[in-house]
Amino acid sequence: MPRTRGICSNVRSSVLLEVELRQVTLRFKKSSRSGSHTNCVEVAHTLSHLRDSKNPQGPVLTGDVRALLRSLR
Repeated sequence: MPRTRGICSNVRSSVLLEVELRQVTLRFKKSSRSGSHTNCVEVAHTLSHLRDSKNPQGPVLTGDVRALLRSLR
């Protein structure tokens, strides 16, 4: 897995932080209850990304999927 390094500067304290970024390939899974022509979202294996199953190349919503699911209960 390729890695890139970035340096971030905190202006307030002038502290340099070295951050290691990893490129991750997301694997999405569609619900087994969804039909082929219904509205459905897919969830990434990391539980941090959602996307529209009808438009997999479209935008991806990033956030805490677990918290979202808890709020829907």
